[in-house]
Amino acid sequence: MPSPATPKLSDAELGEMLGLLEDADSVELKLTVPDSDYRSAAAELGLDPLEAEIRQVFFFDTPDLALDGRGIVVRARRGQRKGDDSTVKLRPVVPSELPDSLRADPDVVVEVDALPGGFVCSASYKHALAKPMVRPTLLGGKPIRKLFSKGQRAFLADHTPDGPALEDLAVLGPLLVLKLRARPEGLNRKLVAELWLFPDGTRILELSTKGTPDMALQIGGEARAFLSERGIDLEGEQATKTRKALEFFAGTLTDHGSSSRAPVSAPVSGSAPVSAPVSGSAPVSAPVSGSAPVSAPVSGSAPVSGSAPGSGSAPGSGSAPVSAPGSGSAPDSAAVDPLRDLGMGAGVEQQEEGGQREPDVPQQQVGEDQPRKDLGQA
Repeated sequence: MPSPATPKLSDAELGEMLGLLEDADSVELKLTVPDSDYRSAAAELGLDPLEAEIRQVFFFDTPDLALDGRGIVVRARRGQRKGDDSTVKLRPVVPSELPDSLRADPDVVVEVDALPGGFVCSASYKHALAKPMVRPTLLGGKPIRKLFSKGQRAFLADHTPDGPALEDLAVLGPLLVLKLRARPEGLNRKLVAELWLFPDGTRILELSTKGTPDMALQIGGEARAFLSERGIDLEGEQATKTRKALEFFAGTLTDHGSSSRAPVSAPVSGSAPVSAPVSGSAPVSAPVSGSAPVSAPVSGSAPVSGSAPGSGSAPGSGSAPVSAPGSGSAPDSAAVDPLRDLGMGAGVEQQEEGGQREPDVPQQQVGEDQPRKDLGQA
């Protein structure tokens, strides 16, 4: 059955997006591949799953997703190749309204994400950790503030004057991600395929390509033509991977009390779609080669479908309310957990070298004893 059609951008919305691009650092065009097209898309794009990088993504928010409601995403990642990193992201933003000191910071990137039918401009404060810290911090129940730089903590505090603070946040995750970078024949630029594997067996496959803002229209046109020629659906309903992940894991906290690391089960029903191509052009998409289907939403940000973000509105304004994950369904104890096989599944003890077993991430909220002042001061 064909996917629901994605609404087109109006002339006013397209004009607003182009205005945001003038002051942005980069543009990323994204496309979620319909579940039914995973295998065919992987074959057409020549994607080899054995070349993918394995990542683990952890989000941090309150059980009622207070940060997400304000347009803020806080996450940490473990990478097989690039190591660990952390990000504090704010969206939507208007680039010209951001402080000069923030724009001058090399760790801050202002980017416009465009998908079929929507777009959003975000400011991401990134921090590459000098050594692997995410796993030992979370497994050891240490304060998560250790994963974030002084600048990131100040950035978060500036936009959450009334809380919540880092020490008030629960761990939402982890989520297993396969990321594959390819340069398919016929496309003169890099294409990225991300497959997000949820513990209940559902998947999101997202294709994306990046470029400079002045090349947005050309990149979009080339990507649209390339994907259309290979039979990839550019008009289907779009999913946002970050929004789905937040709702999914927040739902497990609700189902299992206040625990910050409860087993995951039923998938989130009805996550808000996102999207927006550049001037009628469709973003890129691509699944993981021929292997079992996978799915992938919008990279890291929750685009605002239909309306253009950033027009002087406060972060998070106008964003769709967070729907209660797992609505009405009881946890499925038999749910597939792709993380369990890696020794990071919910409730699974970790087998360390030398036969020592290490308990999984504690069930309480991390860093709850840290004083609020730590948010703004390193």
